[in-house]
Amino acid sequence: MFKILVDTCVWLELAKDPKQVTVIEVLEELVKKGSLELIVPRIVASEFKRNRDRVEAESAKSLNSHFRLVREAAGRVVGDKKKMRSFMSQLDDVAHRIPTIGGYAVESLDRIEKLMSLFPVLEFSEHAKLLAAERAIAKKAPFHGGKNSMSDAVLIETYGECVREKKNRGVRFAFVTHNKHDFSVPNGNQKMPHADIAPYFSKVKSLYFLSLAEALRRVEPSLVSDLMIMGSFEYESREMSELMEAEDLLVHQVWYNRHQVTIEKIEEGKIKLVNDYKGFSPGLMDAKFWKGARRSAKLVEKKYGLENLGPWSDFEWGMINGKLSALRWVMGFDWDLLHT
Repeated sequence: MFKILVDTCVWLELAKDPKQVTVIEVLEELVKKGSLELIVPRIVASEFKRNRDRVEAESAKSLNSHFRLVREAAGRVVGDKKKMRSFMSQLDDVAHRIPTIGGYAVESLDRIEKLMSLFPVLEFSEHAKLLAAERAIAKKAPFHGGKNSMSDAVLIETYGECVREKKNRGVRFAFVTHNKHDFSVPNGNQKMPHADIAPYFSKVKSLYFLSLAEALRRVEPSLVSDLMIMGSFEYESREMSELMEAEDLLVHQVWYNRHQVTIEKIEEGKIKLVNDYKGFSPGLMDAKFWKGARRSAKLVEKKYGLENLGPWSDFEWGMINGKLSALRWVMGFDWDLLHT
């Protein structure tokens, strides 16, 4: 059994990076198996909650800002118009992906918050606060850099108390942080804890990490390796041009099917062709309009091939309409817009 205290900065960075989703999956699996428990100090829970809105906004904002700057720079370039159109099309694809990429942060934040909620929030003891104050007076890490690091000092003292508790005999611990300036050796291997907090760590019982993935690998190496391999297969959002191409085919499949239904109605006498008809009636159609529709049908047949234009079973017809509705929703339209 491992008990791990993960610093707030690690949680927030984990949520920002879509490539770290596998690490969250590993955490969830280890917690589910009972191989790992989280130590959640009050300050970590509070800081995470206070910063999650900012992380959500920054994830989308940073992508939007970068995209806008690149687009503006491209607009000032004088050169081959054909190449420029191609370049701008690629930028449009990037713009289309921004909301999806930004959505990773929201999902990751939710999953992290759920994980943290599975364990009791640990309040700081008066003794931990006293030890932190003594660190400040002596200018020991994390105060050695000259800044006010009281929250970090109370955090490390709380971790130390957990390690020393008698009820935790036989339990192994890990402290994970990205704050190497306050907690790591200043000159040397920064994967090692600062000398001022080194007594709280050892080679076996209590470990110090700058990487959550490395900490989890120590907990259960085989599981972490397997899940990391599984997580290496990423599903990327499709380019806008690809979505538009698929939508174009579906639109013409729907239109062509409706065209065939109209042919049947004309042959059965349910629709009558008339000349110079200007109104609208389910039973009447302008002959010139129908002539144009027949020409359009020939163009659709030539472009897509009859093998891609039906006839469809009721199930296939439902799938085609469903795909068109879903694609249009992804592209920003309302649901059920099936006009052609």
